[in-house]
Amino acid sequence: MTKYLTPTKWLCLIVIVAFGLRLYRINNPVADWHSFRQADTASVTREYVKNGVDLLRPEYQDLSNIQSGKDNLEGYRMVEFPIINALTAWLVSATGAPLVLTSRLVSVFFSLATLLSLYGLVTALSGRRLGLVTAAIFAVLPYNLFYSHAILPEPALLFFSTFSLFAFQRWLKNKNLFCYAASLLSLALALLLKPFALFLGPVYLMLVWQTYGLQFWKQWLLLPYVGLALAPLIWWREWIKQFPSGIPASDWLFNSNGIRLRPAWFRWLFWERLTVLIGGYVGSLLLVANIFNTHKDRWVYASWWAGMLVYFVIIATGNVQHDYYQAIVIPIFCISVARGILTIYDFLATKLKPWWSTTICILLLGVMLTLAWRQVAGFFNVNHWEYVEAGQAVDELLPADAKVIAPAFGDTHFLFQTNRRGWPIGFEIEDKINKGATHYVTTSDDDEARRLSEEYLVLKKTPKYIIIDLQNKK
Repeated sequence: MTKYLTPTKWLCLIVIVAFGLRLYRINNPVADWHSFRQADTASVTREYVKNGVDLLRPEYQDLSNIQSGKDNLEGYRMVEFPIINALTAWLVSATGAPLVLTSRLVSVFFSLATLLSLYGLVTALSGRRLGLVTAAIFAVLPYNLFYSHAILPEPALLFFSTFSLFAFQRWLKNKNLFCYAASLLSLALALLLKPFALFLGPVYLMLVWQTYGLQFWKQWLLLPYVGLALAPLIWWREWIKQFPSGIPASDWLFNSNGIRLRPAWFRWLFWERLTVLIGGYVGSLLLVANIFNTHKDRWVYASWWAGMLVYFVIIATGNVQHDYYQAIVIPIFCISVARGILTIYDFLATKLKPWWSTTICILLLGVMLTLAWRQVAGFFNVNHWEYVEAGQAVDELLPADAKVIAPAFGDTHFLFQTNRRGWPIGFEIEDKINKGATHYVTTSDDDEARRLSEEYLVLKKTPKYIIIDLQNKK
């Protein structure tokens, strides 16, 4: 069979499988794993669909002071440059497709583009065999399946950063200025989405070193490359300072809990995340096998891991607290697993018959994916269907300009279900009314809900939720 499948056909098959797997629960509401961050991203797109695109002043639904420490009654959302939100909003407006489904599909297509870029880069550095195996692992890795359809900046970040490396390598190889421009633009966009793309710097340096050695200083285009890639990021960071209420606190990401390089830091990142969650235990064995692969490409991949290690050290608390921060590691993780499995295969092939070598390697990968899936399967679950049901009721009953208090301990995904701007937390209700709150919805029969239902008009009450009109006292 394999003699009829050329590398191009294998790649097409891998892309088809990858696309099919990424459709798993594609219709999920924004109520699965890390729904708070997905809701924040998706609500920027929703505001664009409602009010038109303003790239310089993105807004979202959360009007509280939770994220920035300042009242954000304008709803500014000054984090990543909202180019993906604008693209998604245009697609929703042009097609009339559902916002959440469209947002997830945009992430899926960015993930597939990352797969192709990764294949191109690895093939250029190490040959088609490793390129295909890397692409296959990227296609089926359970952790990657979830984050490939999550409504987050990460899928686009992975594409732009990986494509930038691929185009950069092509430029170094053939001096094609189109590749130079494509790499530069892609890196600039990756940095605008998340500055964490800076931690890929060692990979660029190693590619330059392997191409030019000590003569790198003669390549005068390298200096403007760095400056032009960083300029949009610097401009954006300076621009958003005008909107302090819309800038979430970020100092905590570095080492706010003092966990950096402590035993818990090693445990969470290298055991709980890389070994268990992403690698399904067996992945660590395959990573270690890279030690025995002495191909010259190892220095590029080693520099990639070095950049990721620096990322783990600097963004210590952020990486420990949120597992989606490790999404940027996925390309090099897939490359390393692929190198490991091929190293093991080549070793076994010298000792055993080819079909035995193939069987053992397939079993290793199968066990890895099975154990990893057991860790990730729950990410796809919707744990608060009552939020979805209550949100639909709010959207049907209340006017479009209503401002809603939807308490969920500060988690914005309940507020997102209402399709209204407002506050994701209760308390100080009178203060919120003075700031524009018109309605209150909750799924909890707590003291606050009971007090408000006695004082204000109840619009609808079911065993799952209650909607209260804060504009009408009894």
